[in-house]
Amino acid sequence: MNADTAPRRNASVSLRRALAIVEFVRTLPAGSGGATLTQLAEAVGINKSSVLRLATPLMEAGLLHRDSASGRFRLGAGALALWQAYLDQLDLRSVASDHLRGLMRRTGHTCHLVLLDGHDVVYADKVENTTTVRMASRIGARMPAYRTAVGKAILAFSPADLVADVLAEGMPSATEHTITDPVLFHEELRRVRGRGYAIDDRENEPEVRCVAAPVFDHNRDPIAAISVSALVSRLPPTRVRDLGPQVAEVATRVSAQLGASAIQPE
Repeated sequence: MNADTAPRRNASVSLRRALAIVEFVRTLPAGSGGATLTQLAEAVGINKSSVLRLATPLMEAGLLHRDSASGRFRLGAGALALWQAYLDQLDLRSVASDHLRGLMRRTGHTCHLVLLDGHDVVYADKVENTTTVRMASRIGARMPAYRTAVGKAILAFSPADLVADVLAEGMPSATEHTITDPVLFHEELRRVRGRGYAIDDRENEPEVRCVAAPVFDHNRDPIAAISVSALVSRLPPTRVRDLGPQVAEVATRVSAQLGASAIQPE
């Protein structure tokens, strides 16, 4: 190893160890009070003096904080600032884009990213299989939330007063399958929460079925939904049951990128 290579290698090793210290502190359970110097030394595999040497710039940057009384290390305010900067730079459509395309390739059906706006849903993105029958949906289009799978997926995890406002506006039928009874609609939302995904069984369009799952932000608020749609001839009920968990899993991955913790079904 020549003289130029050695400093770079040493710096790389030190950086990896410093990151390992931050990662260990990050993964400590809530209420632990932080990591002791001994715990960090054992976790990273270095002596205590080396831990202190590596921790000093981390504390100066605010990524770590050491309690003056207990001597334990925990994440500092700088870590929160980095996390907030990461969240601020996220664009939902960009985050979901690759996931939508992957879902379309796996299912062969049209996939949507949809937002809730007032009492309606708005289509923010659409990826379709050009070899199949094209769906009539288009980016920017609006639909009443109560009669769509994407709307039900979002409303199922929304505050009760928002759901009440949506239902108070009225629930006129679009097809013979549209749910127009508030009691039945609340029961439908309960089922959505239980299985983690919603179904539109010809409720918005007479020949279309749709499966959707909610997307959550870092506050665990439902901000969007991802869906798979197809003509009923291409999406029989048995296929819907197979697709539901797949759509929910993709929505969970998008939510995780937005900083959401896992939402457990009821």
